[in-house]
Amino acid sequence: MKAQFNSPLSRFTVGLLVLVALVISTVVPALGQSKRRPRLRRSTRAVVKKAPPVTYYTLNSGQVIRVRMNQTISSETARVGDRFTTTVVDPVYAGGLEVILAGSSIVGQVRNVKRASRQSKAGTIEVHFVSLRLPTGIARAINGDLTDATSDNVNADNEGEVSGKSATKRNVVFIGGGAATGALIGAIAGGGKGAGIGAGVGAGLGVAGALFSKGHEAVVKSGTVFGVVLNQNLSLPAANIR
Repeated sequence: MKAQFNSPLSRFTVGLLVLVALVISTVVPALGQSKRRPRLRRSTRAVVKKAPPVTYYTLNSGQVIRVRMNQTISSETARVGDRFTTTVVDPVYAGGLEVILAGSSIVGQVRNVKRASRQSKAGTIEVHFVSLRLPTGIARAINGDLTDATSDNVNADNEGEVSGKSATKRNVVFIGGGAATGALIGAIAGGGKGAGIGAGVGAGLGVAGALFSKGHEAVVKSGTVFGVVLNQNLSLPAANIR
């Protein structure tokens, strides 16, 4: 047996087997690695779309916004600086587009208050409106005053924009009208002790003058609807723009 392995043929056969084993041990792992070659991931770039420029529309000075009172205030308890909120009743348009949604909030502030006196003078509350917030989150400072919102006291154009009639520089205030009528809206011409109630804003001179002399406190109940008239232009985007 030993002589057989020492023959040239045997040595050749063994060498050939060793060579084949070496080749197999080298090639097979390489083939396995080629099959498991990782895939290269293609880098993706996020495409950023630029937002279109926002167009603003202007509500002119004199624009009237109909609102509803959210709290009750009274000339008996109100103090200068007290704030209250109102809710916009009707949408407001500029350039034919809706810019203030119904349900928007307008904040008012008590600017002057006079309690009813024993001399039968009705109480009055003078208010000012300072800010607007839309349901979309847009907020603006405003400069607005009280006005009536009846059809007799506002003008509407063919695009739905509403503006107030001239109040000839009178202070429009809430006036004590008694338990039956609540606070009325009237214009005080001038100021001081002899101030009278102007006609055409909330009540005629005769009616308002009679109420003014009855000594009722001005009580503006929650749910009262009135107008806010802008004293300055106000620019806003269309209501569907956030």
